[in-house]
Amino acid sequence: MTMGQRSQSLTRVILGGIFCSLALTGCLSPITLNRAVTTYDEAITNAISKQLLINIARAHQHQPVHFTGVSNIAATFDFRVSAGATPALTGEASRGLMPIFGGSVAENPTISIAPIEGEEFTKRLLTPFQETKFLLLLRQRYDIDLLLRLMAQELRIEEHGQEVAYRNTPGDRTGYEKFRRVVTHLSAIQDENQLYAEPLAYDRTWTIPANSVTAEGFQALQKEYLVTYNQKDNSYTLRKQITGQILITNYDPNTLSPDERARLIDETEEGQLSDVSFDIRPGHVGGEYPLKGEFRLRSFNSILNFLGRSLEEEPEYHIDKDPRTPTVRENPPHTMELLLSDAAPPGADVSIKSHGKYYAVNTTGPLARWNREAFQMLYLLFQMTVSKSCAQTSSTILNCKLRPLS
Repeated sequence: MTMGQRSQSLTRVILGGIFCSLALTGCLSPITLNRAVTTYDEAITNAISKQLLINIARAHQHQPVHFTGVSNIAATFDFRVSAGATPALTGEASRGLMPIFGGSVAENPTISIAPIEGEEFTKRLLTPFQETKFLLLLRQRYDIDLLLRLMAQELRIEEHGQEVAYRNTPGDRTGYEKFRRVVTHLSAIQDENQLYAEPLAYDRTWTIPANSVTAEGFQALQKEYLVTYNQKDNSYTLRKQITGQILITNYDPNTLSPDERARLIDETEEGQLSDVSFDIRPGHVGGEYPLKGEFRLRSFNSILNFLGRSLEEEPEYHIDKDPRTPTVRENPPHTMELLLSDAAPPGADVSIKSHGKYYAVNTTGPLARWNREAFQMLYLLFQMTVSKSCAQTSSTILNCKLRPLS
């Protein structure tokens, strides 16, 4: 082989090596990126899950709760390729050329970890959830009894002309058992796909003399109201849709008369933003046990304390449904069954060691799905608490047409 032929052969080998190296790097880039994204995502999710368990353990031990968050992850990747050729080391092949090519990947992550603290976060931690956030989760087809058992502080209903509060606390046996039977009743109606959760709305009208409105005032009215002129009595009729708070019912609220809707709106407006009102009437599914009142929601801090106390101080227990309640699919004794042991529990999705004990959510056995959903709900409630962007305005929820909850 002449020197020119060898040179051309070497050039082809090098070019081929470069091509193969670039192709190899092109394959490695998306693989590396996918691996990094999923790995970081799993790590953050696992870290938050363990933080939730740690804070339940702190609540159990009457210690202050505290959260630390990953505020930013910036990972850079350095892909390098190399190619070349060298003579073979032995035998006749030493007259030929052997290609050398390769590639490398270097990952340089920058992770920002910061404590979640300050007055603003503390206020969100201690402020009861609003009904709009409750409804947001209810629209995701969660069981209403699971939602209320986790989020509600107490049940308030009128008895003998007086409002009576029943606390969702196992230490208060009378209040706790009443609370559990009512939420189980709502769950049975939901199981029949006959539970409604809708904002009450109706058109309110006002009549004012036409000569009492200036041109500027008329323009301002048109921005807020539907204005109609009545030539007969020289007046304006102002019409505006009034939307009240959410009402959970066992009937379609659209079947009510405008006057009835107006009366219910006035009643619900007297409550707090953290109140979830309900009205279960005779003549519909679940009507054998008529109920009317509201649930008062609690804060995320109260939820952690409720779960922490349920381990030893105030354990939950089984409550039979009311005899008037239809068949219900699930009625677990625990809102979220937690395990407390001296050794790591086998089969648990996630567990932590704190104060010399292992804490875990029981994800084995017949109630594994229920407990997983409860923990998932706790995770979502934490996300709603930790970030202002999670807050849902009433208009976002109330503008949706809602149908029966299955």
